[in-house]
Amino acid sequence: MKPLQRLLGMPPISRAARRAADYVDLQWSLTISALKRVAPQAHGRLIDVGCGHKPYVDIFTPYVDEYIGVEREDTFAHTNAQVQGEADVIYDGERLPFPDASFDTALNVQVLEHTPAPLELLTEIARVLKPGGLLILMAPFSFRLHEEPHDYFRYSPYGLRHLCERAGLDMCSVEPMGALWSVMGHKLNSYLGLSVARMGGVAQSLQKLGHEPTKQQSPRFWTLPIVVPAMFWVATSSRVLDRIIPDSAETLSFIATAKRRA
Repeated sequence: MKPLQRLLGMPPISRAARRAADYVDLQWSLTISALKRVAPQAHGRLIDVGCGHKPYVDIFTPYVDEYIGVEREDTFAHTNAQVQGEADVIYDGERLPFPDASFDTALNVQVLEHTPAPLELLTEIARVLKPGGLLILMAPFSFRLHEEPHDYFRYSPYGLRHLCERAGLDMCSVEPMGALWSVMGHKLNSYLGLSVARMGGVAQSLQKLGHEPTKQQSPRFWTLPIVVPAMFWVATSSRVLDRIIPDSAETLSFIATAKRRA
C-alpha cells in the first residue's frame, strides 16, 4: 500500500496510528474480538471463502494446519483487496474448486450479504467441509451500503439458522456483535471518517475496506483536529453505553458457528 500512500500524499502509517484506527472502528474491533473468541475451535485445513486480503490469517494460523483463501473472480477484480493479491485461489463463484469433504474448518466473514444466492454458497461450503467440520460465519444485521452494487442482504439470527439448516449445517451458537450504541457509534464514525475527513484511502492502507474499490480521494487533513477527537469520544461512549444500557434488539453483525451434519 505504500504507492497508494504516496499517491494520496499520506505519511507512513505508524503502529500507534493502526491501534488508534482499530479503536475508533467499532465494527472492526468487534469483529476481531469475536473471531479471537471462536478461533480456538478451528482445526486442520481451513478455507476462508471471500478472504479479501486475508486480514484474519494471524488469528487462525496458531490453530490450523493450512489456511487457504478463496475469492470470486468477477467481483474480486474490482476491489482494493485484489491490489494486495493475497487470495490463494480465484474461482468462478459457482462451485468451489475442491473435492467433497476437503476441509476441517470454513471461515465466511462479512461475505454472505454480497452474494445474490446465499443458500447456494452455504451449500457449497458445507460440501467441502468434512462431516462434523466447523463453519465460522459472520454476517451483518445493521450496516451501511458497501461494495455497491454487490450488496444484497442483511441477516437476523433466525435467517442465518434457517439458511444453515437448509445447507446441511447444524447451528451451534449465534452471538450479536455490539448493541444499539455500537450501531449508532459506528455509523456516526463512518460518516465522520469517510465522508467528512475522506480517510477511505488511509483506512485501506490499514487493511480495512478491502472489498471496496481503491479510494483515490485526497484526505481532508484540515478536518482532523475536530474529526479525530470526535471519533474517539464516540467510540468510547458507545462502548460504555453498550455495557450500562444495552439493547440486544440492535447489533452490527452476528457471529455464528455451525457443523456439517455427519
